[in-house]
Amino acid sequence: MTTEMICAGFGGQGVLTIGKFLAKAGMTEGKNVSWLPSYGPEMRGGTANVSTVISDDAIASPIVSYPDILVALNQPSIDKFAPSIRPGGILIYNTNMCPHGCKRDDITIIKAPMVEIANEIGNQMVLNMLAIGIIIGKTAIIKYETMEADLTGFMKAKNPELLELNLKAIKRGIEIGNS
Repeated sequence: MTTEMICAGFGGQGVLTIGKFLAKAGMTEGKNVSWLPSYGPEMRGGTANVSTVISDDAIASPIVSYPDILVALNQPSIDKFAPSIRPGGILIYNTNMCPHGCKRDDITIIKAPMVEIANEIGNQMVLNMLAIGIIIGKTAIIKYETMEADLTGFMKAKNPELLELNLKAIKRGIEIGNS
């Protein structure tokens, strides 16, 4: 099975990190992965997106033209990428920054006030981990335990408080994805 994703938003929202951690977890689970970031020269505040592919088979190209999943953290990302989601695909978006949403009726749409939820958890920086949790909850493309181990290995010494908030955000996202 092959899943192609695009995660998009403003620079600084952690969209590249979403793709990176999903790809790393897929690799940890023995899957083939690709991770192809794209961002403007302005980085923080500019637009950024990442194409991530996770597959049981060899990956022919890292370029994602018709994603199975789109994570959009702002309205320009929906406007740019939502028309190309494969019919039957999934759109996950942040209602706090996507006032117009998406009008397609041939895809599954999961919307959540991600900024509000991240602030309730305790830090807006966990918004991207919330998105990862929604992906895991909806698709089971990777296991939570794999993500937890990878994230813990990466953050435990650097920032244990933020690690706990990130894990809480992933679990909350899984709840949203499962509902």
